[in-house]
Amino acid sequence: MTDQIAVIPGDGIGQEVVPAAVQVLDAVDPEFAFVEADAGDAVKESTGSALPEETRELAADADATLFGAAGETAAEVILPLRRAVDSFVNVRPARAYPGTDALRPETDLVFLRENTEGVYTGHESRLSDDVSTLTRVVTESASERLAEFACEYVRDRGEDRFTVAHKANVMKETDGRFRDAVVRVADERGVETDEALMDALATHLCLRPEEYDVVVCPNLAGDVLSDLAAGLVGGLGLLPSANVGPERALFEPVHGTAPDIAGQGVANPSATILSAAMLLEYLGHDAEGQRVRDAVEATLESGPCTPDLGGSASTADVTEAVISRL
Repeated sequence: MTDQIAVIPGDGIGQEVVPAAVQVLDAVDPEFAFVEADAGDAVKESTGSALPEETRELAADADATLFGAAGETAAEVILPLRRAVDSFVNVRPARAYPGTDALRPETDLVFLRENTEGVYTGHESRLSDDVSTLTRVVTESASERLAEFACEYVRDRGEDRFTVAHKANVMKETDGRFRDAVVRVADERGVETDEALMDALATHLCLRPEEYDVVVCPNLAGDVLSDLAAGLVGGLGLLPSANVGPERALFEPVHGTAPDIAGQGVANPSATILSAAMLLEYLGHDAEGQRVRDAVEATLESGPCTPDLGGSASTADVTEAVISRL
């Protein structure tokens, strides 16, 4: 059976790195049917909507979606797309690869970020010229669902524990609920947990990243901590991610549109190609996903590499090197 893949390049370097990842997927030939759609700043300028309804429906119906990046309209694009696939967890690996100038080459961890609530639910109000408010939403059910995913995730990796990041010492009601629900589910599943205050964890990750493996986080904390980890491994150009729902998933690089280099053909496609590897594995093509990951790692180690990693190669050069190593 042919899997349908929605392809949404978006803005900026998304227009360069997403086609590169599609080339790699074509090279491993898992019989995908690619359907491209538009979203982002340019689409809003021409149509009035950053995420046309046909694009949202395509993502909701496809077996998986590969997304690039959006600029000023990011919140109007990625949040609805995540809802379209009913994504409840954002999986963000952060690993230092051989051959890269990583600040902490021992870093190899994964953030499992709650993806539906927290401060990203959009409940903001301007009460007066002086006062604005933001309502943070944390539910037992979403926290439990994330914990259940985390337990299965670590066991699939042959492990039996994860770290819970929170700020329950200050946000006692919201983060307290999150922590209690996650720890309780893990205990019921026989998975060990340790806890870390998210601000202290930021320091510990910089000093001793090798002490952490899988970190389960509320929404905003997962966003911030995974970007911090990007600085440890060589930059956002190396971080893939998956937005996983019960029946669909959306895959995207963690980086943004990079307007300073967009259109120059020098964007690092590694994060997007690694996101494509995660897509392959999600759809059951485990061997192909590992082949893609191995090819990216070999290219990062031996070159060529783009300017963000100290090289002079183009996006096309790196893509061709990955494909040749397949």
